[in-house]
Amino acid sequence: MNAKAKGYLLGAVAAATYGMNPLFALPLYKAGMNPDSVLFFRYLFAIPLLGAMIKARGRSFRVGRKSVLPLAGMGLLVALSSLTLFESYNYMEAGIASTLLFVYPILVAVIMALFFKEKLSVQTAACIFLAVLGIALLYKGESGATLSATGVVLVFASALSYAVYIVGVNQASLKDVPTLAVTFYVLLFGLSLFVVRLCLAGGVSTPGSWYLWGNLVALAVFPTAISFLCTTSAIQCIGSTPTAILGALEPLTAIAIGIMVFGESLTVREGIGLVLIIAAVTFVIAGGSVTQHLVRFRKLFPRLGRRR
Repeated sequence: MNAKAKGYLLGAVAAATYGMNPLFALPLYKAGMNPDSVLFFRYLFAIPLLGAMIKARGRSFRVGRKSVLPLAGMGLLVALSSLTLFESYNYMEAGIASTLLFVYPILVAVIMALFFKEKLSVQTAACIFLAVLGIALLYKGESGATLSATGVVLVFASALSYAVYIVGVNQASLKDVPTLAVTFYVLLFGLSLFVVRLCLAGGVSTPGSWYLWGNLVALAVFPTAISFLCTTSAIQCIGSTPTAILGALEPLTAIAIGIMVFGESLTVREGIGLVLIIAAVTFVIAGGSVTQHLVRFRKLFPRLGRRR
């Protein structure tokens, strides 16, 4: 298998495994666990896995003093994003929540335009309109029932937190810190949020059945460790843009799991909304490369009826 094919395969695996969050989280909710406890174990089990990756690659855990505070801030942002997403599963179907979360690249574009003076292109503005239209279609189903306002707010809080994280982690103070080390310390600092919340709530809840511990381990392995490792490897093989575009498989995986495993429904109207959101975000991520490919495709077909 050549490097390009390997990169696309790894990118697809990364996106698909991240979309498995509902598969392992929802049975734990049904067993009586709350989102704080589920995420506490997810982070707790993922941290040593990432530590093992760092040691296996011969990397150092050492970071500069100036990087500690930014890493702590990034860790709290990621933890907040995880918490609000997992809380939203209590208010709406997991597939819909995962698709709404996928607007985070558009939020990144808006943040960069507002605070870092990056130009907001016509294409990006059009994609934002498409995404808003898709969300409007999702908000009210064919039966007339609307999505939970609390659930929508929680998902957008998750998307915004992750968007701010993406912008913040690319700033100068963390550019010299290896990616694996950044993720390791982000999870480590993020874990502190759940420790504090669980202490205030009176303690952590645990699964009542032994096999549900497998769900907690799977959350740490598949949507966290494997997804991260495959994402990093895919970027090295095919670059960040194609890898990001493959991220569209995340909500599609979550939707498929929701329908096939948990019996969630999907109306035609909701399906159109999902397609609009995924298409809008994909074009935002692709950026100018879309125009480049379209021009290249158009050159394959000379104008018809043109006389010399």
